[in-house]
This record gives sequence, structure tokens and C-alpha cells, in this order.
Amino acid sequence: MTTQTLTRLSIFPLSGALLFPRMHLPLHIFEPRYRALVSDAMARDRLIAMIQPCGAGEKPPLYMMGCVGHISQVEALDDGRYNIVLEGRSRFRLVRELEVSTPFRQVEGELLPDDGDDVTLSLLERSGLEAESRKFATTHGYAVDWESVSRLDDEALVNGIAQIAPFDAAAKQALLEATSLSDRCELIVQLLQFFGRHDGEERVTLQ
Repeated sequence: MTTQTLTRLSIFPLSGALLFPRMHLPLHIFEPRYRALVSDAMARDRLIAMIQPCGAGEKPPLYMMGCVGHISQVEALDDGRYNIVLEGRSRFRLVRELEVSTPFRQVEGELLPDDGDDVTLSLLERSGLEAESRKFATTHGYAVDWESVSRLDDEALVNGIAQIAPFDAAAKQALLEATSLSDRCELIVQLLQFFGRHDGEERVTLQ
């Protein structure tokens, strides 16, 4: 029987923004409540939990999984805004939202075991992902430095595509929740094929 490791987390709900362990996410912070979030994090442990909302409104419902990030770089601007870079530390599963007086939301989350030992693809998986990525980029007119891409390790390639690919929030969430790098790679290939059929005139989404 395992015991949950529950942690109080200050969250930044942002649709389409994924963070993975060992990956980086640059953010421009301008809303007052999230400026307060950054100030609070800098005064404590420099940790912010990224999670996607799964609805609309002032306080939208949240997906059940996110990723805790450490503020590795911060630039405080004269008008109170921030430019920060988060470095992913650990995925977490949402347990419950807390009643708080802070302008930013806080949750109780279960930190998930790191899959850092499972970061290698087979040659077939790697070549298939690169081929499908090239096809997708050509179809949509993206300029990509493929020589630099070829030098990325498997984890950086897979998670990097998951972060920047123009998929909808539901698709991005599925990538975050994939249980292994191999599973995430397979799903990315499927999504590249699915969204690659989009001709630019009609929005397609994966629900």
C-alpha cells in the first residue's frame, strides 16, 4: 500500500501551456494576480505549478494533472510585470482546490514519480517521429532547424514537440498525462497526422 505525498501548490492556470520535468517554459507575467503569484514564489521556494483550465470563466475548472516548475530565471520590469523561465520539476495530480485569501489559486496536489529513467526511444520510434514532424512542418509552412533537432536527445525532442506543437488543450493534456516517453511519442505522431490533415480553413480539435 502506497501513501500519497500531498503538497500545497500555487497554480498558474494557462491553456495550451505545457511544462515537463527538465524542460523550460518562458512566461511573461502581466496580470496583477499572477504578478502576486511570482512575488510570493520568489519569497518562498520559487515554485509555481502550471495546469490547464478545462473550461471558461473567472475561475474555470481544471484538468487533473499539471507540472510543478522552479523559477530558474526572472526579470522584474519597472511596471511590475515579470519575464520568467520555469524549469519543470515534477508532474502532479490534482487532489482538491483550497479555499485561500490570496489573489491566485492554490491546490493540494500529489507529486508523481519521475519517469527520468524512461527517456529513450527505439530507432524506429525516433525516425517515425522526425519524419512525421518534417511532414507536418512542411504542410503548415514552419521553418525548422532540422540539424539542431537531430542533436536533441529523445526526451527533449518528444517533450519539446509536445510543448510547442499547435494542438488544442485536450490534445496537449493527453500528452502531459502519457505514462511513458514512448507512449507520448506515439500520441504525438497520431496528433501530427490528425492535425496535419487540416487545410487551414476549418479548425479541427481533438476532444
